[in-house]
Formats: sequence, structure tokens, C-alpha cells
Amino acid sequence: MLRMTNLSKVYRTHMIETHALRGFGIHVARGEFVTVTGPSGSGKTSFLNIAGLLEEFTDGEYVLDGVNVKGMDDNARSRLRNEKLGFIFQGFNLIPDLSLFDNVDVPLRYRGFNAAERKERIEDALSKVGLASRMKHYPAELSGGQQQRVAIARALAGSPKLLLADEPTGNLDTQMARGVMELLEEINAQGTTILMVTHDPELAVRAQRNVHIIDGQVSDLVRAPSTLAGAKASGQAA
Repeated sequence: MLRMTNLSKVYRTHMIETHALRGFGIHVARGEFVTVTGPSGSGKTSFLNIAGLLEEFTDGEYVLDGVNVKGMDDNARSRLRNEKLGFIFQGFNLIPDLSLFDNVDVPLRYRGFNAAERKERIEDALSKVGLASRMKHYPAELSGGQQQRVAIARALAGSPKLLLADEPTGNLDTQMARGVMELLEEINAQGTTILMVTHDPELAVRAQRNVHIIDGQVSDLVRAPSTLAGAKASGQAA
């Protein structure tokens, strides 16, 4: 699904060069749930922005779902981003004066879906996150955890192949964070590849794999013992 090989990212000013990523390599297989951890300034944000086609890289190779993105112009990158990717942010980024239905609708309008298909996608996405009965409510009427569920629904409505989540539980208390993580595990179990940046070690080890980044490089790949989805599946099999 995602492969970066010997990738580098250098930020340059007239006085200094900052190497955010150097010799960076990672492979995320289709259907994986991978968490990304590392200290502040380690390169996590640069990695996620490049993965999301929001920034260009300096050197190396990045292949997204079989497409080599090196040298793509802005329009081609935007098309690929809209077709392949979904984004979840720490701050929810909901529009306060729009209902939940209309918040999820906004990116679908940009994609050019007709009204009937948009309605079907919105209702399906809000149903998946458990908020079908609240689609006419406004963000201020929801808890933080519910608002993050709307943000997840907004990402899911576009049927992304890869879901990129940047500290999606960072503004939530422990109980809400666990609820959002359980929802992401369910989404992953249904086939969506997920790449999540987190500072929470409890959440990091619940994914199939934890990638640790330090000084712009992958320092280790730690296989988590199991996921919630895997535990559920084992229980059902038994």
C-alpha cells in the first residue's frame, strides 16, 4: 500500500539546512494498522505530510498503492490524494455552523459525487461510527469523542484505501480515546489500511505494528502481540 525507500526531506533557508528525514524507509502492507511514535522533532510530522501528499520529498522514492509519486505536479497529487487517502486530525476540524450530515458532505462535494451518492455515503459513514441518529445535530451538541467520530465518518465517506490519523485521540480523555481506538480497529478489520501517529504508548502497542522514528530515521519496527480485532476474532474462532 505504501512504500518509501531511502527517502529524505530537507528544509532549506538562506542560512541553514534542516534534515527532517534521511535514508528513511518503510513498507506498510495493504490492510495493516501501523502506529508511528517518536519524540517531538523526530520527523513524524514530515513523514505523515509526505505520506499524505501534502509535502514533497527531497530525494528517494515513494510508491502509494502502486503509483510512484515522485515528480508529480500539484494537480496529479491532488487527484491521487482524493482517490486514495483519508485524513483524521487531532483537532476534529469540523465546521461549527454545519450539521454533522453537512460536515461529512463537504469533501464529497469537492469530489464531484452526485446528491444521491453523497447521501448514501454520508448515512453509511455516520452509521459506521454510531451517529446515524444525530446527523442533523451540530458539533457543539456533541462530546469530544463524538466529534472525533464525525471526523472519522468524514474520512470514511470517501472510501479511502489508506487512512492517515495524526494524534486522533490527543484531545480526548482516556475513556474517549479508547473508544476511538476501538472504532479504528473495527474499521481496520473491515479492510482499511491505517497509519496513525500517537504519543500514547497504550494505544501504540494495540496496533499490528509500531514504527518508531528518531532523528529522521526508522529506529525499530516492533510487532505488537495482538490487536483488539485479532483478539475478538480468536474468541469467535474458539
